[in-house]
Formats: sequence, C-alpha cells, structure tokens
Amino acid sequence: MSTHNALISWRRTTDTFTYESYNREHTWSFGEAGVVQASAAPGYLGLPTHVDPEQAFVASLSSCHMLTFLAVAAKRGLSVLTYTDDARGFLEKDDRGRLAMTRVELRPVVVFDPATSRGETPDETQLARLHAAAHRGCFIANSVRAVVTVV
Repeated sequence: MSTHNALISWRRTTDTFTYESYNREHTWSFGEAGVVQASAAPGYLGLPTHVDPEQAFVASLSSCHMLTFLAVAAKRGLSVLTYTDDARGFLEKDDRGRLAMTRVELRPVVVFDPATSRGETPDETQLARLHAAAHRGCFIANSVRAVVTVV
C-alpha cells in the first residue's frame, strides 16, 4: 500500500469573479517530480496551452496501462523497443445524464526487439493477451467507472 500526493494551487488573477471572468489557470505540484501548469479545457474557458483534468485522466490511464504492459512483457521475456499510445477520452453524458469521462480508448503501438525477446515477436493474439493482462493489473483502470478499451 502507498499514498500519493498532489498539491493543487489556484489564485485569482482577475478583478472580478464571475463564471465568465475568473481565471482557470492553476498548478499541480508533485514535490520533486515538478510542477504542471493546468487549466480547464478550452471549452470551459481554460487555456489550450495548459493541461486540463480530462487530458490528465486520459494520460493517467494510458501511462498506467503502458507501465503495466512493460512489466508484463519483461516478466515474459519479451523486450520492448518502443511503446506509443494516441489515447482518447470521451466526455459525454453517462447513464445518469451527467457529464463524465465515459470511455477511454487506448491505441498502443508496440515495437518488440526480436533479437532480445527469445527471437520472438508476439502475434496479434499474444499481443491482445499481453494488453488484457496489463489492463487487469493497471491500478488506475481498476479505480474508474469509465470503460477502457485497447483498440
């Protein structure tokens, strides 16, 4: 078991405080890991140059899946050269009519090194099994109601 901390800080920089006028910029501080400039999504009057919570949610799921996938692959003697994921999250109404991140599609592309993977590169069926094992082991995916799929 472990505890994970984030310090979220916001300070008003506008003269007025109405929905249309207040600033959305804030910081996420992670101790030695650094600071992230965050804001609301542009559709909610945030800055497009800052990370928004919805993007962070998608990135968190993708990153957790990738890290779990790498662990599964390594334990099975498969050597990964590169892993990229053009992950997409969908903000839409859920079954209760509330806006929620209802779905996240992970789109991983994995390149294996057959020279150091017992001369093997997983076929599509084996790759799907690796992703299924990673999904089952991903702490973040196990923590959310949104449907997370690998496409």
